[in-house]
Amino acid sequence: MTIPSAPDRSHLPHACGVYLMRDASGGLLYVGKANDLSKRVAQYFNPSRGDLKISVMVPLARAIDYIPCASEREALLLERRLIRRHQPFFNSLWKDDKSYPYLKVTMGEDFPRLLLTRRRSKDGGAYFGPFPRVSPLKNLLRYLWRARFFPLRPCRWDFSPAKPLDPRKISSCLYYHTGECPAPCAGRISPSDYRAIAERAVLFLKGEYAKLRARFEAEMKACAESLDFERAAQLRDNVRALSQMGERVRLRLVREEDVTGSLAASRSVTDLQQALGLASPPFHIECFDVSHFQGRQTVAAMACFQGGEPFKDHYRRFRIRQTRGIDDFKSMAEAVRRRYRRLSSAGERLPGLVLVDGGKGQLGAAESALQESKVNIPLAALAKRIEEVFLPERSESLILDRSRPALRLLQRLRDEAHRFGVSYHRLLRGKKLLEG
Repeated sequence: MTIPSAPDRSHLPHACGVYLMRDASGGLLYVGKANDLSKRVAQYFNPSRGDLKISVMVPLARAIDYIPCASEREALLLERRLIRRHQPFFNSLWKDDKSYPYLKVTMGEDFPRLLLTRRRSKDGGAYFGPFPRVSPLKNLLRYLWRARFFPLRPCRWDFSPAKPLDPRKISSCLYYHTGECPAPCAGRISPSDYRAIAERAVLFLKGEYAKLRARFEAEMKACAESLDFERAAQLRDNVRALSQMGERVRLRLVREEDVTGSLAASRSVTDLQQALGLASPPFHIECFDVSHFQGRQTVAAMACFQGGEPFKDHYRRFRIRQTRGIDDFKSMAEAVRRRYRRLSSAGERLPGLVLVDGGKGQLGAAESALQESKVNIPLAALAKRIEEVFLPERSESLILDRSRPALRLLQRLRDEAHRFGVSYHRLLRGKKLLEG
């Protein structure tokens, strides 16, 4: 009997996102999320893993798609919506469409509480989340409550000014006697003052984390220096929980065309890896272009794509200072050198591919700049005339089929870097005209 080959996993990046396992007909077997797609999927193909359910699913998998996400929370939301929409067989079998917890401030009550819930309903409450990891969140909330950042009542009693709580329940409450609760049940705080505490909690949960994170980090450093490692570890976990609460979530409404477009983008990255013969998928690509007018106001621009889509947080502009007159090669080398010297000195992660707009001249200039910067990054150039791709140590250009996703991705990168560079050049030229 012929054993079916395992699906290729070399195209999966070390990035956060959602992975989709498909069978031979393209049907969806399983949807999952991961902080590191490559490492997570590799776990399924570990022969020492004796999980019966995985051993049934893995032989059926023939292809693995992925959709990159900005954070684990975004991946969680996308995973859950894809499962609910498509009902993959193994997700249903393993009940992976479980709900994740929300933080809820019960603003619909006269005396609001802060609690965790797995159901979201229209009851006047303020909901935050969902959150993929519960334990650090609980620890953070416990710390904030004890530190009296927002001391909302911890009890579950139902009472209001019109329906007071039984005095016997009040007298039996430990938090009432220790003063840890503001005790609205006993009239120690007015309804308006208590609601102000709840509203402050809502504002905090909406994202006012910067000051609190700085406070935690300073205290953590002090505890570590005084060898109070237990306390420092608790503060470290609080910082991580704050980071989880503040993660970026770009998705608001997931439409079918959004998923289709994201899959097409990630597949173009895979195709580019194959077309250029790269050892790993170029998930993070940076593209450079030079723009000037007769050698004046010379600038360079860098556009960045992650997962086949623009990632504008990493876009950069360079005013060329060391090159005079018209010299696109030296201008390109200056921009590339400045970019990767800074990344290297800061110890930041390097891209999986550098693309330059131009031919062999621009490619050679960029290659020299990378060598001077002492970084090793795959490099390519795309020339406009017949869309030739030039690679180092390859004498002949590479001509890709016009319909190939890899070429379309390179063209989008080149055009975006050109657009970004021209807009910066026009800005500087306009300022120069006004000064004149």
